[in-house]
Amino acid sequence: MVTTPEPERPLHLVVDGPEEAGEPPEPAEPGHPLGKVGVALDDAVDRLWEPLRGNPLADRIFYTASELGDFSLIWHIAGTARGLTTRRGHREAARLALALGLESALVNGAVKSLFRRERPLHEEERPHNLRQPLTSSFPSGHASAAFMAATLLSERSRVKPLWYGLAGVVAASRIHVRIHHASDVVVGAGVGLLIGRAVRKAVRLSR
Repeated sequence: MVTTPEPERPLHLVVDGPEEAGEPPEPAEPGHPLGKVGVALDDAVDRLWEPLRGNPLADRIFYTASELGDFSLIWHIAGTARGLTTRRGHREAARLALALGLESALVNGAVKSLFRRERPLHEEERPHNLRQPLTSSFPSGHASAAFMAATLLSERSRVKPLWYGLAGVVAASRIHVRIHHASDVVVGAGVGLLIGRAVRKAVRLSR
């Protein structure tokens, strides 16, 4: 009697891992947009800034500046004030308002969509209320809007340092409240300056 051999069964390699427990593998975190230089900058600035956090006066100033920067509120107010108090100011106000809309769509929409950067961790209770953005941390929209607005508001202004100083406070507030890394703010400020200069060339004020 001839016995037919049983067909060989394929071997399956069993590996213990998150898939076996029903947990998908964690996605790898993207690197810093600026590489090692950006990492070093963020760490250095955060260490230097830490002593200011928790100071009642510093907290009040920077949390207020950060809140006023939401939706470019402070810059719309400044543009409206210029429109009401200066000769032909309505043209400046209109240019600034349109530019802020363009900047927001470009930075908060197109540019941020290219990066998936997490915002700084903040586990302690905040001393003041703060809106939590859902977009990518890189670059900072507050810093971009601030320096673009300062570039436009400083044109024909006798108080140019005031506008750039105010922009610096709004931009730095994002580091203080730990909504942005320092490199987010630096790049955002640079983008804002470029947009501001481009708008000044494209839409010139009549003399």
